Amino acid sequence: MNLFSAAAIIAACASFTLSAQTNHIPAPVKDINGVIDNTPDSINKARTARPIAGSSRVGNNPVLFLVGNSTMRTGTMGNGDNGQWGWGYFMGEYFDPEKITVENHALGGMSSRTFYTKLWDDVKKGIRPGDWVIIELGHNDNGPYDSGRARASIPGTGTDSIEVTIKETGVKETVYSYGEYLRRYIRETRALGGKPILFSLTPRKAWDDKAQKHITRCAATFGGWAKEVAQQENVPFVDLNDITARKFETFGPGKVEYMFYLDRIHTSAFGARVNAESAVEGLRKSGLPLADCLIPEPVDTVTGATRRPGIPMLFTIGDSTVKNKDRDDEMWGWGSVIAGQFDPEKITVENHAMAGRSARTFLDEGRWEKVYKALQPGDFVIMQFGHNDLGDINVGKARGELWGYGPDSKVFKMEKTGINQVIYTFGWYLRKFIMDAQEKGAIPVVVSHTPRNKWKNGIIESNAEGLGEWTRQVALQTGAYFVDLNRLSGQMLQEIGP
Repeated sequence: MNLFSAAAIIAACASFTLSAQTNHIPAPVKDINGVIDNTPDSINKARTARPIAGSSRVGNNPVLFLVGNSTMRTGTMGNGDNGQWGWGYFMGEYFDPEKITVENHALGGMSSRTFYTKLWDDVKKGIRPGDWVIIELGHNDNGPYDSGRARASIPGTGTDSIEVTIKETGVKETVYSYGEYLRRYIRETRALGGKPILFSLTPRKAWDDKAQKHITRCAATFGGWAKEVAQQENVPFVDLNDITARKFETFGPGKVEYMFYLDRIHTSAFGARVNAESAVEGLRKSGLPLADCLIPEPVDTVTGATRRPGIPMLFTIGDSTVKNKDRDDEMWGWGSVIAGQFDPEKITVENHAMAGRSARTFLDEGRWEKVYKALQPGDFVIMQFGHNDLGDINVGKARGELWGYGPDSKVFKMEKTGINQVIYTFGWYLRKFIMDAQEKGAIPVVVSHTPRNKWKNGIIESNAEGLGEWTRQVALQTGAYFVDLNRLSGQMLQEIGP
């Protein structure tokens, strides 16, 4: 594809300013995202935050180097202190550390051009024969050629170049096409004995249609250009953009909303993990030897194991009031006895609640993910949380959430781990469980928490205005069924008396 045909493409991920510049070089890609990343413009600070190239190497094992921008490493430190995470942060979890180590050398705000001129030499110092280099750049290859951040590359994959003088500094620079920068990464990686892999960009929270069923792709611009260069140079190509976009289209707009944080480019921890999983999925399908270094995908043989063909399942999730020791000499949770109320010829019941869990920790520990993966159309999920949800957020047991059922969130630094985490409202976590179940075609049933054995003047405590009301409101918002267990059980206990 030459520069002129590239400039004529109707971009899926970006739009062009088509007025020609001197030497008939196309104008740079217009910045339509309107996002200012949070990375300070201090390369020296960035160098101290990023790893020394090759420093993670174990013996003669290879290293996987990640080269990219803020979608791969958000912020200078990449530690989620603003609630945003890059997918490169999680990539090490998928590889066997006894076979390979992963180094995230990405930095927010970098284009293919500025990474090449400012940071690439540092990365090259650590590359040895047998290493791998994943390159995912393009989100920032826009704006002016010669002012501001001066990070634009020439659109397309051509061989033309333009000489510019940066207005603010007077520094002269030769600017190449996006494709030419990719070719340089490839050639220079190979010269060091490394093996390059090109990735397309992560998708934005952008829909092609009012019905919000189709995520905007980058196939006509940076994704297509990266694929073209990969074919020309005979290097592997992973279409990360399409793999994740397909998942987003399955999720629907409600779930896609919490894949991002603060803007439509930078992902939350949830979105970053989806991108990391998509990257791994692409590598597994590539047939590359690098895939041999991946940890085998875990197989859950417990959740849903009692399923019988043609019969739906009921999953219960919650805290100790749903599942406890469940022995005659101990306390019982209602989820362990509710199966007796159902016809076993029509439905099977599994209790996956866990004592001491809040809605947040049930999610954080991966317990919900197991249920989510086991769900099939026609299944039911009864969810009851609340007893552990109003405690400490980032100290002590660190299982509490923000009060209420709105969209509010806040970043907290966890005392025990030092890791930053976005904490949402109690209702937000319930909405997530509900939307996930609905996405799988299952039927969610939201239950207010059981009443406590607390009495005042002969009247049992009610939570109708707090957790009980928040639970009710979430059910109304999402169209889920609601059972006011707090009220119903409270009435029965009131009749029994203290």
